[in-house]
Amino acid sequence: MQKTRLGARGPDVPVLGLGCMGMSISYGEPDDAESIATMHRAFELGCNLLVTSDAYGSGVNESLVARAIKGRRNQALIATKFGNVGLGGDVPEGLSGGHPDYVALACERSLQRLGVDVIDIYGLHRVDATVPIEDTVGAMKRLVEQGKVRYLALSEAGAQTIRRAHRVHPIAAVETEYSLWSRDVETEILPVCRELGIGYMAYAPLGRGFLTATIKSVDALIANDRRREHPRFLPENINKNNNLLNAIEAVASAHQATPAQVALSWLLAQGRDIVPIPGTKRRRYLEQNLAAAELQLTAAELAQLSVAFPPGVTAGTRYPEKQLKALGI
Repeated sequence: MQKTRLGARGPDVPVLGLGCMGMSISYGEPDDAESIATMHRAFELGCNLLVTSDAYGSGVNESLVARAIKGRRNQALIATKFGNVGLGGDVPEGLSGGHPDYVALACERSLQRLGVDVIDIYGLHRVDATVPIEDTVGAMKRLVEQGKVRYLALSEAGAQTIRRAHRVHPIAAVETEYSLWSRDVETEILPVCRELGIGYMAYAPLGRGFLTATIKSVDALIANDRRREHPRFLPENINKNNNLLNAIEAVASAHQATPAQVALSWLLAQGRDIVPIPGTKRRRYLEQNLAAAELQLTAAELAQLSVAFPPGVTAGTRYPEKQLKALGI
């Protein structure tokens, strides 16, 4: 698989990474054996960037990744996060997700769960509005100085927060949702990252599965699938959003490709600094996703997709209301 540099100061990474959250929570039923086999297959195909968080099942996903990389640590580039207290994590009384003391504690816990001596990319999963970002990143910087972390990242941070954090210690990457149906980052976040030489890891690049064109009704989701709580998948919105898929399916048909491959190819075409991290727990979908790196769309097709998915066209917010408050701080 082709490689790219994650920002001006980050590590070399594959042009597509592997998001691991759905292996343990939120989407469908877990299948640990197949998930581990999927991670091993990713290594075989040159995709060594595994993206997880201590919030995914309160450490369950990190433990799963640990099983997959046991005896293969030199093959894996591990990106994990901390501080998404609303989704998981065990924060002692008196501390909060971005408190400097919690930063050190969370890192130790992740190192133990992952079974590693150093975390390649360590990110703040959600900015803590009660703690100055300088204090949080200052604590993260100390982890780098102690040799426990190699590179730092932020997730869903606002533009000014990114600037302030970068002054304390170079930020290698910002991880935020970006796809054809979530293009709001093009206004401020992506320009700031490019100005500062920060790489961009695009999570949910397939619109939480919607852009695969296989979820055209909420009935396609099992009863406990977290997407049933997301506004874009509510019946009144998903029916409107289905009309957006026509453009993707037309391009896919012309190339004998999958809609997912088209969506990923469009995202890759937005810049070498963008590293999509589609998630899957199945080898066959992994193989299909990684093949998107070889799909060459024409300039006309890329423009056609951009016109079909203008910023703001998607019906419904990308998170439920209560979670939106934690974004862009």
